[in-house]
Amino acid sequence: MQMNPYLSFDGKCADAFAFYAKALGAKVEVTMPYAGSPMADHVPAGWGSKIMHGRITIGDQLLMASDAMPDCYQKPQGFSVTLNIADSAEAERTFHALADGGTVGMPIQETFWASRFGTVTDRFGIPWMINCEKPMG
Repeated sequence: MQMNPYLSFDGKCADAFAFYAKALGAKVEVTMPYAGSPMADHVPAGWGSKIMHGRITIGDQLLMASDAMPDCYQKPQGFSVTLNIADSAEAERTFHALADGGTVGMPIQETFWASRFGTVTDRFGIPWMINCEKPMG
């Protein structure tokens, strides 16, 4: 079994994927627009280029997303996408990249369990936790 987060955006999925490609070194695998799909006649005018389904890989992990119809979009809440990063410097870099244009919840810092930990909501409204655990034992 594999678990993959599926994010919904308010019409900015393609922009978010481009941002994640740069900020996280993600690879955009698939972007399927509404245009040319069976859904093409069911979206608002101007939504043909919006993403009906998309998939990116971040490291060896899969993240999927789409643009929710305007009357169906709900602001993300009650979860965070967590990135566990082995290197403190890379955790810092990743945190600051995601924070560009976003909102820092907890600045990245040392905690009792992590050499670096911080929370940020990116410019697209997606909440992230960056975690670089201390060695256990």
